Amino acid sequence: MTKFATITVIGRDKTGVVARITSFLFEQKANIEALEEQVTRGQFSMTVQVSWKTAQLNRTAVLSGLDELARALDMEIKARFTEPTRKQRMAIMVTRESHCFETLLKAVRARRLSKAEPALVLSNRRDLEPLAKKAGLPFKHVPWEDRLRAEETALEVLESHEIDFVVLARFMKILSPNFVWRFKNKIINIHPSLLPSFPGPQAYRQAYERGVKIIGVSAHFVTMHLDEGPIIAQDCFYVRPEMSLKEIVAEGQRIEATTLLKAVQLYLDKRLDVYWGVVKEV
Repeated sequence: MTKFATITVIGRDKTGVVARITSFLFEQKANIEALEEQVTRGQFSMTVQVSWKTAQLNRTAVLSGLDELARALDMEIKARFTEPTRKQRMAIMVTRESHCFETLLKAVRARRLSKAEPALVLSNRRDLEPLAKKAGLPFKHVPWEDRLRAEETALEVLESHEIDFVVLARFMKILSPNFVWRFKNKIINIHPSLLPSFPGPQAYRQAYERGVKIIGVSAHFVTMHLDEGPIIAQDCFYVRPEMSLKEIVAEGQRIEATTLLKAVQLYLDKRLDVYWGVVKEV
């Protein structure tokens, strides 16, 4: 038997962090399966996937050792032990538009997301709380007037529910790097344009005013750069000459939902690999 864990390290960049962490894991007889690290504006983040043969894992020693390293390095270090065959615990973040959320719920009921376990609905508003409660899902309302406090609360809720990945089903708030770093390539968003064109909240209006003949949507991983994350899936439709902005929005919302669902399915099937900022389907 093999035991697996994901370790995240976040804090101000300093010399020797990677060496300290990997040396400790070597001492704990861990096998490093994958390691990703980056530094942005002086902020360091690293995700390490590790495994042990069951007889060689001392979970108490690993956790206490990582706590000591966190204090010594003045960084946040967390370990999450997981089983690769278990369902991925999914959080859905919403605001007020229901089309993507409803499509995900229908897919869950139809067992089209059999590898996911919907575990939480989190929102900055209460508009969609009845839909969540009807689906039997825990609903957490987090006011977003103070983004720092809101994100701290949201991260605590996600951790308490042991969330593996997050789906932004038209969640209309920008997430900071501090939030995103904790779920690298594990936050999936849907944007109403064929990125990189028309980033921002008014994509349909911008396309309509520019006379675009083909309008689309993009499902992508969220990064610290607004609407620039690695693209997972896209779809589009032709704009008829007589289409109004309202009709364009309605058609766009239809394919937003199906494209987001497709992206989630690809993620759950482990068919995505992000290499130098580009998603490759494997």
